[in-house]
Amino acid sequence: MIDMSEIDRVEDWLIGQALHSPDMPKMFGELCEKLAECEVPISRALLAWATLHPLIEAETAFWEAQVGIEHQQFTHTEEEQEDWLKSPMRSALMERKDFLRRRLEGGNAELDYQLCVELSAKGYTDYMVITTGFDMPAISDMKGNTGIIVSWATQKAGGFSDDEVAAIHYIQKRLALAARANLEAQVTQTIAETYLGQWAGSRVLNGQIRHGDGQTINAVIFYCDMRNSTCIAEDLGPERYLKFLNTYFEATGGPVLAHGGEILDFIGDAVLGVFPIAGKDLGTAVERALAAADELRERIAALNGSESNDPHLTVGLALSVGEVMFGNIGVANRLTFSVIGQTVHAAARMETLTKKVHRDILMTAEIAALASHRAEPVGAFALDGFAVERPLFALSTR
Repeated sequence: MIDMSEIDRVEDWLIGQALHSPDMPKMFGELCEKLAECEVPISRALLAWATLHPLIEAETAFWEAQVGIEHQQFTHTEEEQEDWLKSPMRSALMERKDFLRRRLEGGNAELDYQLCVELSAKGYTDYMVITTGFDMPAISDMKGNTGIIVSWATQKAGGFSDDEVAAIHYIQKRLALAARANLEAQVTQTIAETYLGQWAGSRVLNGQIRHGDGQTINAVIFYCDMRNSTCIAEDLGPERYLKFLNTYFEATGGPVLAHGGEILDFIGDAVLGVFPIAGKDLGTAVERALAAADELRERIAALNGSESNDPHLTVGLALSVGEVMFGNIGVANRLTFSVIGQTVHAAARMETLTKKVHRDILMTAEIAALASHRAEPVGAFALDGFAVERPLFALSTR
C-alpha cells in the first residue's frame, strides 16, 4: 500500500523545483529515486519533451534503477529512428492517447510492440505511457498541443497495483508543472541568445532592458561584408539567395562564435562581431579575432572549391580595436542590443577599403602590432568621418 504522506512530500519537492529553473534530466532522475524510496516500484522511466531551439527539436531523460539518468537531444535534421517510429510512446502521441498500458508477464501479456517484447525478456512485468499536456504556444504543434510524455515500467511481480498507478498519475501532473516552468525559462534563454547572442542575451535577461541601458567596454570589432551581393541576389532570385546567404553567414559568422566572439548583428549581408577584452588582455582578444579571420578564409575557400552551383563568394573583413558602447539602442518599445562608437565606424570604413587595396582582410595598427610577421602595411588612409589618416595593414595567409 502506498503511503500518500510520502507522495505528498515528493509533491512538495516538485513544487519547489517548479519555482526555480531546474535541470530537467537531473530533476527527473531525482524524482524517480524519490518515488522508488516511497516504494513505488519503478524500474525504468523515460521522459520526453519538445523544445524551441535552432538546432534541437526534442530531448529525453532516461532512468534505470542502479544505473541513473541519461540525457539525449535530437536535432531537427535527424531522421526518426526505427525504434521510435514503432514505439508505444509514438503511438500514444499519434493516436492522442493520454494513457497506454501493456502487461508484460503471464498468459495475458500484450507484446504488440517490439519494445514490449524486449522488456518482457528482461523481466519487466508492466509498462505504461502517460501524456500530460499543457498550454505553451512557443513549442506547440500545429494543433496547439505540447507537454510531456513519460513511460514507466516495473519488474515487480504482478505489475503496478491500482494505487501505484494512481500515485504515478498524481505525481506526473506535478512533474508537468515543474517541466513547464523549466521549459519557459529554457525557451526565453534560447530566444534571447539566438536573436541577441549569448553575451547580449544574458544581459537582457539580467535586467538591462531599458532604453539606453549599457556599458562602455574595450573590444576587437570584426566587420565582414559580402562582395557583389546585389548582382548575386539578382542572379539567384529570392529563394536561392536566402539559402546562399545563410551559407555565407555560416562561413563568416560561424568562426566568430567558434573562437569565443559574439555576433551582435547581421546588417543586410554584413556580419558585426565583437571580441570583448577582459581587463587589459588585448592579446587574447586579438588572437581569437585573428583565428576567426583565418577560419573564415578556410571556409570561404572550401565553399568556392566545392562542386555546388553557387556563385563564387568573396568577402571583405576589417578588424579594429578600441572603446565601444555596448547596450540598448532604438526606440523605447523596439530595442536591439549592439555596439556603437568610432571603433565600429572605423571597421565599416576599413572594410570598404578592402576593395580599393585588393586585400580581403585589413586591420588597424594596434592589432597589427600583435599579428607579428603576418601584418603587411598597405598605406595610410583617410577614413570617412575621421580627422587624421590611419595606417592600415593586411593580414597575410598563415
